[in-house]
Amino acid sequence: MSVLSFNPIGIIKTPYIDTAPYQPIEAEDQEFYLELEPHYIDGLRELDSFAYIYVVYFIDRLTTSPQMTVSPPWAAGQQIGLFASRSPLRPNPIGLSVVKIKKIIANRVYTSGLDVFDNTPLLDIKPYIKDLDSKPEANNGWVDAAADSDHLALHIQGIPHDY
Repeated sequence: MSVLSFNPIGIIKTPYIDTAPYQPIEAEDQEFYLELEPHYIDGLRELDSFAYIYVVYFIDRLTTSPQMTVSPPWAAGQQIGLFASRSPLRPNPIGLSVVKIKKIIANRVYTSGLDVFDNTPLLDIKPYIKDLDSKPEANNGWVDAAADSDHLALHIQGIPHDY
């Protein structure tokens, strides 16, 4: 198998040092931004015309190897395949988040909340295009069939709630 290599285009700045949420959450009282290497600034031209972006990053602080069967922490012990989960423990530790653009200043893209640790390597940014990326027929997969699917959906979305 061939070896792949990626060069980060910058870093992600968040308030999270030791723990981070499972999914991006709105955190208006905290600052989140993507800090690109200065030679990528021209690549940001017209990015602020989009409301949302995909943030692609390297999950660089994993200490556990991936397993092909996992039990999401909010799924009451249900076992599912790794690729049917959003677990950060992947064969290739690449993360993906969709966040709102707040503003762009020089080489910094300020965003809504991100679910990554501070100084995580940034691999790429792609615009979220409504007519391409929104799929009305999408579903929640195995979560829809779970006994407590409404409750599980709150966990998936990172929405605070009473248990």
